[in-house]
Amino acid sequence: MARRVLLKLSGEVFGGGAIGIDPDVVNRIAAQVAEAVRDGVEVAIVVGGGNFFRGAELSQRGMERGRADYIGMLGTVMNALALQDFIEKQGVETRVQSAIAMSQVAEPYIPRRAVRHLEKGRVVIFGAGAGMPYFSTDTVSAQRALEIKADIVLMSKNGVDGVYDADPRTTPDARKYDDVTFDEALQRGLKVVDAAAFALCMENKLPMIVFGMEGEGNIARALRGERIGTLVHAGSATTTGEAP
Repeated sequence: MARRVLLKLSGEVFGGGAIGIDPDVVNRIAAQVAEAVRDGVEVAIVVGGGNFFRGAELSQRGMERGRADYIGMLGTVMNALALQDFIEKQGVETRVQSAIAMSQVAEPYIPRRAVRHLEKGRVVIFGAGAGMPYFSTDTVSAQRALEIKADIVLMSKNGVDGVYDADPRTTPDARKYDDVTFDEALQRGLKVVDAAAFALCMENKLPMIVFGMEGEGNIARALRGERIGTLVHAGSATTTGEAP
């Protein structure tokens, strides 16, 4: 049976740290996804939209939260279409499924159709988040992974290569976990991903890999199942060191 994965890509990745889309960055991501597909991996992707708009931040500046979130969802569709174009230039078929009706540019989100696409070797890119405000794309990643019966959720991160006992960007001696259980992460207050996404994965025993985007070929390595980043799972865990 083919390995089926759900890859979460943040919107900030698409912009290379700036507003908009950086074609060179998206092309590198597409090449790695295509490489994994050619190796027989079934790949579904959830994209964020933070390189265009972030609903939560817009609402803090006075915009009504629901409307701000819908604007953010439109940003994710733009990223999904860009990623589709670059993956297809690699010779791999794709389908974009949107949680908001956009029949001229994307299919509606239909889980069984998504599974069929994956079985045929197509990459499925999920856009428009959950189609509802107040849901992060982290949460959508967990929900979509469960519906398509993915084996694992791959959460790519910017500037950090896994889960640590403290923020490695502010704590130089922070220690990285090779793997950790959901219970241990909760008890130690480790900020892995959005709390709702974490709860969905924990309740359904869906393992998660948290890994860094930085590094040559990291996405392809994670998609193929190579040991990278931090594994968060339901069973017993070993770590690189005991957290304080």
